[in-house]
Amino acid sequence: MSDVEEPTMTFSLPTFNDSTLWQQAMTHKSFANEQSAPTEHNERLEFLGDAILTFLSGEYLYTHFPHEPEGELTRKRAMLVDQVQLHHFAQKLHLDKWLRLGKGAKKEGGSQNARLLCSAFEAMIGAYYLDVDQDVQPVRDYVIPMFKRVFESVEIEQALEIGTKDEKTRLQECVQSKMGSIPEYVEISSVGPDHAKEFVVEVQIDGKSYGRGAGASKRKAQKMAAKATLEMLKELGYIC
Repeated sequence: MSDVEEPTMTFSLPTFNDSTLWQQAMTHKSFANEQSAPTEHNERLEFLGDAILTFLSGEYLYTHFPHEPEGELTRKRAMLVDQVQLHHFAQKLHLDKWLRLGKGAKKEGGSQNARLLCSAFEAMIGAYYLDVDQDVQPVRDYVIPMFKRVFESVEIEQALEIGTKDEKTRLQECVQSKMGSIPEYVEISSVGPDHAKEFVVEVQIDGKSYGRGAGASKRKAQKMAAKATLEMLKELGYIC
C-alpha cells in the first residue's frame, strides 16, 4: 500500500505493518456478508477509532486553547470530529478508492456516501492504533496535523457557526438545500392533564415520515423531532 500523493504529509495514509488490519478497516459489512468465507468488517474498528478521535481531539483542544471554557471546547470538539469533518479527511485520503463494498452498496454509490467514508476513517484510526501495539503516540502524531489544518482553515468560523444553530434551523436549511423541500411538524398526540401534558411531534418531508420527538411543550417536541430527523438523514448519507 503506497501513500496517497498530497502536497504535505498531513493527508497521507499511515503505514501499516499488518496489512490485514488495513484491509479490515476498509471492509464494509455489505462486502463481508457477500463472501463465502467468514470475513472481518470494520464496525468494531470504527467504534475504537471513534473513541480514540474523541479523546485526542479533546486533549488537543485542552492543550491549544488554554483559556477557553468547557462549553466552547465542547463545541469545537463536536465540530472537529463530526461527520462533516471526518468525511473531509476521508476525501483528502481518497479512502473511496480503498473501500470494499458489497455489490448493492457499490451500485448505490456507497463509495461516495459521507457516512460510510466517515466510518472508514474512524475504522482506519482504530486499526492503526492496534497496528502500533496500542501505543497512542503514533496515532496522536498522525491526527494532530489534521486537527491543526482544520483550525488554520478560513472555513473554521463557518463550521463553528453551524454548531451554534438549533436543530430546527439546521434541519430546515439542510432539507431546503439538499432535498428542495421544507420540513413539516405534525402533532401526533398530546396526552395527560393540562399541567403535565406530553406532546408527540413527527417531521414529515414531502409527505414521508421521518423522526419523532416528545416533550412537555410543542416546541420541545419539535426540537426533539428535528434532532431525530437529522440523525436519520445522517444515516442516509446527507451532510447537514
